[in-house]
Amino acid sequence: MDVEQARTSQLRNIAEATATPLDEWYARVEAQRAQGMRHGQLVAWLKSEHGLTHGNANALVHAAAAASSTDAAPADLVAEQYAGGKAEMRPVYDRLVEVAQSLGGDVEVAPKKTSVSLRRSKQFAVLTPASRTRIDVGLNLGDAPADGRVEQTSGMCTHRVRVASVAEVDAELEALLRAAYDRA
Repeated sequence: MDVEQARTSQLRNIAEATATPLDEWYARVEAQRAQGMRHGQLVAWLKSEHGLTHGNANALVHAAAAASSTDAAPADLVAEQYAGGKAEMRPVYDRLVEVAQSLGGDVEVAPKKTSVSLRRSKQFAVLTPASRTRIDVGLNLGDAPADGRVEQTSGMCTHRVRVASVAEVDAELEALLRAAYDRA
């Protein structure tokens, strides 16, 4: 049995054991994600509120994210993120992607439903349109200190920089993206 078959079998077993279809689980997970829960919080929620084991909760969160990210083409996902009131932030997003891609030919830009992952061998940054006036740039910088505009966070990204304009995509932010890229 290969990895994909094992994953499919695990998800089928979750649905059977809980008598809840996977689509319903995915909807529940995505509803919590839309309220701001991150991966680890979603896993903890599934364990505490629904009695799932850690492995099953983790698999379900990953599967829900994959299911929601494949509903539309990548360009459509980005267009949806920067539609309506967030449209003015699209040039900021475009500049951030341009800077990320200049770091090396191995940068993968992977749009999801509510954010865009920047990956190399692993994710090094996440671009999230947080509001009509701001994009949050999540960075994987390990135990680097937070100072100035760099905030310490928890979860997959260890740091965050809030960016409100193209001008704020400056040499300091480019250096931070480079540091995160180099760690990936």
